[in-house]
Amino acid sequence: MKIWGAAGLLLILGLCWGLSLAGSAPADADFRDTPLHLAAMPEYLSPEADAKLRVLSQALALVEDQYVEPKTPKDLIYGAIQGAVSILDSHSSFMTPEEYRELQIETKGKFSGIGIEITMKDRILTVVSPIEGTPAYRAGLQAGDQIVKINGTPTKNISLTEAVKMIRGPKSSKVTLTINRQGFTEPKDFSIVREIIPIRSVKARIVDGGIGYIRLANFQDQTDQDLQNYLKKMRQRLTPFKGLVLDLRNDPGGLLEQAVRVANEFLNSGLIVYTEGRTPQQSMRFFAHPGGKTEVPGPMVVLINEGSASASEIVAGALKDQKRAIIVGSKSFGKGSVQTIIPLEDGSALRLTTALYYTPNGTTIQDKGIIPDVVVKEPEIPKDKSLQKLREESLSKHMRKEGITDKPWSQPITAQELDQDPQLKRAVEILRHWPPKKMALQPQ
Repeated sequence: MKIWGAAGLLLILGLCWGLSLAGSAPADADFRDTPLHLAAMPEYLSPEADAKLRVLSQALALVEDQYVEPKTPKDLIYGAIQGAVSILDSHSSFMTPEEYRELQIETKGKFSGIGIEITMKDRILTVVSPIEGTPAYRAGLQAGDQIVKINGTPTKNISLTEAVKMIRGPKSSKVTLTINRQGFTEPKDFSIVREIIPIRSVKARIVDGGIGYIRLANFQDQTDQDLQNYLKKMRQRLTPFKGLVLDLRNDPGGLLEQAVRVANEFLNSGLIVYTEGRTPQQSMRFFAHPGGKTEVPGPMVVLINEGSASASEIVAGALKDQKRAIIVGSKSFGKGSVQTIIPLEDGSALRLTTALYYTPNGTTIQDKGIIPDVVVKEPEIPKDKSLQKLREESLSKHMRKEGITDKPWSQPITAQELDQDPQLKRAVEILRHWPPKKMALQPQ
C-alpha cells in the first residue's frame, strides 16, 4: 500500500528537518525517477498573481543586470522560491536538486550528521528530539533545547533550510551548537562531531512475566515490516503474551503510510486517521482492516513525551480513541499537518504543507498534542548535573549504555533498568496488574 496525494505525490508526516546528509525528514524510497510533468501542475495563475509575476520578473532582471556582484538566474530563481515558501509555515520548504537527491538517499536508513530532529517553534530553532545512539544524543542534547547559535552565528531570523545547511557537514567534522535550556543560567556550547549514522527504526526487548517492549525511533519505509518481525518473535517466545509496551517517546514522525500501517497492526477495524486539505485529493480517510498481521492478543500501553510528534501522534491518537491502548507519559509535541513532496522539472522539489490530520474522534493535534491517560513526568535533571554527565554515570555503573534497547532483544529488561525509567516502569506495572483499576490510572 502506497499513500499518495494529489498528482501521485508522496505524503510525509516528518515533523522537521533531520540533521543528516539529506537534512530533511524521512521519506519514501519509492520516488519517481522523472520530474513532475507540467500536465499535473495548475494550468494557470490567477490574474492578480500573473500581474505580480511580471513585477517579480522585472525585479529579478534588475538584480541580474545591475547588482554589484554577478548572480546567476538559478541563484535568483531559487532565492525567490525560498522566499515565497518561507512565509508559509515552518514545515514547508524548497529543496535544490542536490538536497532532494539527498532526501531520497536518506530513506535508505543511513545518515551523515549529528542525529537530531529540529523545527521552528515560536520562531525559535528548537530541538524536537535527539535520535538514540547518535552524536547529539551522546552529547546530551534533549527535546525542547533552543539552538541560539550555530558555530557562533546567531540563528535569529534564519530559515530552517539555512539552519540545516549550517549544521550538516562531512563525517568527522565538528559543529558547535549554542543551546539555551530551561534551567540554564546562560546558553552553553555543545561541540559535536558529525558521523555516518545508521538508523534502526524499530528496536525491542522483553520484560519478565510475558510482556513485550517495542520502541519506534521514527517511521521509515520498512518500519511496519520490522515491527511485524519483532511481534512474531515475541509471539513465539512469550507464552502467554500478556501485554505490549509501544514506546513512541522522542519519535519525530515520518511517513503517513507507515503511521497507518503501524496502527493497523493493532486494530482490526475502525478509523485510524483522516486528513482535510483545500483539495479533494488531500482529504482522505484511512481505516484499519483485519488479516495479514501478527495478532497481539493482550493489552497495550503506549509511551509518549514532548518529543513524540506527527506520525507517532497519529498512532497514539488512533489507539487511544479506539480504546486499544492506555497512553502513558507526558503531552506530545503537537504537530498535526501533512507535507507533500512535489518534484519540479529541474530536479528540485517543494515540501509543502497540504493538509491537517485528525484522530478518529475528530481531535486536531496541531499545537495541542496527545494528552496521556496516565501522566508520568520524566525525571528532572539536577541543576548541578548535565544530561551528558548523568549518562556517563550510568555508563560507569554498567546499568545503561546508549539506551535500553542496546542489549539483545530477547534479554529481559531488569528491575534496575525500570527504576531508571519511571514512565516505562509505570507502563509495566499497569500491564502486570491488568485490568487496571480506576484509581490506578491517576497521574503521578
